[in-house]
Amino acid sequence: MRREGSPARPRLEYVAATSWRGEVERALARGLRFRCAYAGGEGERSWSALFGDGHEELLLRTFASGDVPAVDSVVDLVEAADWDEREAHDLGAIEFEGRASTRPLLDHSQPSSAWAVPVAGAGVNQVAVGPVHAGIIESGHFRFHVVGERILHVDPQLFYKHRGLERAAEGMRPAAGIAIAQRACGACAVTNSVAFAQACESMLGSVVDEPTRRARTLLIELERLYNHLHDIAAICAGVGFAAGNMAFANLKERALTVNRLLSGHRFLFGSVALGGNEIVPGAPAVEEARARLSELGADIAAAWRALDFAATVQVRLTGAGVLSRERAEELGAVGPAARASGVERDARTYAPLLHYPAFRQARIDRPSGDCSARLRVRAAELATTLETLDDLLQGGVEAGSAVQRANADGAADVGAAVVEGPRGETVCVVEGDGARLRRFHLRTASYANWPALAAATAGELLPDFPLINKSFELCYACVDR
Repeated sequence: MRREGSPARPRLEYVAATSWRGEVERALARGLRFRCAYAGGEGERSWSALFGDGHEELLLRTFASGDVPAVDSVVDLVEAADWDEREAHDLGAIEFEGRASTRPLLDHSQPSSAWAVPVAGAGVNQVAVGPVHAGIIESGHFRFHVVGERILHVDPQLFYKHRGLERAAEGMRPAAGIAIAQRACGACAVTNSVAFAQACESMLGSVVDEPTRRARTLLIELERLYNHLHDIAAICAGVGFAAGNMAFANLKERALTVNRLLSGHRFLFGSVALGGNEIVPGAPAVEEARARLSELGADIAAAWRALDFAATVQVRLTGAGVLSRERAEELGAVGPAARASGVERDARTYAPLLHYPAFRQARIDRPSGDCSARLRVRAAELATTLETLDDLLQGGVEAGSAVQRANADGAADVGAAVVEGPRGETVCVVEGDGARLRRFHLRTASYANWPALAAATAGELLPDFPLINKSFELCYACVDR
């Protein structure tokens, strides 16, 4: 039995290849949600899938058999596993039996006919956008199948700067590996770092103390604050509302200055440590941060009122890029994108390794799943985040450390963590012997939500794609890991 507040060490079960689908079905029938799946870690032919509900985490593992390593596909059971299987096919050379097609996900050497869904009919054309864009965004290619300006289907092709971060972490000491997790994505540096730290602490059987939990929660909410402000600014830009774009961009800049005041870095780099908390701003800095956040909160409320009553903006957002609740559930969407569709799931509601003692999930009155709903969810969550930050800062920020072992058996060979970042649940799994990492897998909220963005785009007008894209505002770097 796991003690309250101890690391969520997953239970590892080995499954015969012939029983793989049946075990996955049983896990789902028990109410465990698919978290992630990955190849390698215990021989290159291993295939593992993590399922959980916050209270229980189950890691199923099988071994691909045959001259050509193969295992049964479960995409018909868990559509959210589609990218995971395609990635393993490209990187791990595993075949997945029962799939209609395993289209390349990372392999960009093949023509579009190999990786894009075939769409044919009278008047159907293709429009290619990217991977180089007119701006400073990262590389991403979108292949639109259209009739006139109506989008029938879109295939996103990402992973252009796949950096091999997970492979680079293999053989590292856990404490050194946190730098790899942090650099997976600058906008999600804290979320990825905390997920990695918690996964390693789960593997090692160590428990961090309350000051560390409070500090990590503070950092996560600071990251959520500036990201939500950035996303609202981006949505304003998507409809050509320059006044809103500039107002929320300015608010984001002010949030970044608070980050620097408390951590020494605008994007909170270097603020998360394995087994403790090393960021301890003095009392004057904490009080100044509280004052700045209070002023910021008042100005956010004023800017939101102006945006909420901008009728031309709201009309443009309403009904655009609808992601239904059913599709959000099927695709495993997470975070504000899922909550905007009525999927009321937030990992902060049960986060014993962080400090959310009285967390109340922000809700909107009409979770319509469109661009308007995704905007309104972020606005509602800003208020919750500011309340949480003020509560955390009232108690100050103290040094922390790891304390006693969570279990008498000490270190295990696997650990896992789920952290609710600005874009939703980020999942991290690590394997090792305690001294060195054998495997590190990071599945971010952006990774989970890219297929949902594609689904929300179908049936919309091509000129609306930039707006729909901004309403999700996903990270390219998170999949270029």
